[in-house]
Amino acid sequence: MTGLRWRRWLAVAAIGATLTACGGQPRTSTAPTVITTPGTTTSAAPATVDGPLPQSRPDTLEVPAIDVSTGPIVDLGLTGDGALEVPKDARTTGWFTGGPAPGQTGPAVLAAHVNYNHVDGPFSRLKDVKSGDTAIVHRADGITAVFTVYRVAEYSKTAFPTDEVYGDTAGPELRMITCGGAYDRATRNYEDNIVAYAKLTQAYRA
Repeated sequence: MTGLRWRRWLAVAAIGATLTACGGQPRTSTAPTVITTPGTTTSAAPATVDGPLPQSRPDTLEVPAIDVSTGPIVDLGLTGDGALEVPKDARTTGWFTGGPAPGQTGPAVLAAHVNYNHVDGPFSRLKDVKSGDTAIVHRADGITAVFTVYRVAEYSKTAFPTDEVYGDTAGPELRMITCGGAYDRATRNYEDNIVAYAKLTQAYRA
């Protein structure tokens, strides 16, 4: 998808994403290392891969700082009215397939519930992520893409900065999105969105 077309799609999808990518009322990982002990051979170090990466869907996500280790990531598209689809249960994370894959140039989008039906979602603690924390995406092609968070922001859904969040980027980036702020019992929605911004800083094939 071209950058222009991507931005048009996301401009349409953004309102749906901000309103529905969350609901109403974990494992830490590091990259493989080389270990040497007497009488043994040295294992091969993971092969570093230069970015941007080719297209390949994300399989799972880890965010060690908040103890996130997801199951299989599901595909998210657009609904008939142009809104971004959301995961159907509390524990699932989704990837918007109309945009870049994690590691490709542009902002890859992963969305998950903060909670749903009184069950905490994968991004229940996304607001606690700090600059310098990592998000580790294991891709279907066997490449692990490591992103480093550089910003976490909270936006009112009534003033969501579509271009800032979904606009074109110079290199591979990641957006992790969920809901936050006060919970409106009348609408059964949170009033804000939490967005974590991250850049690709490492990629390797184990």
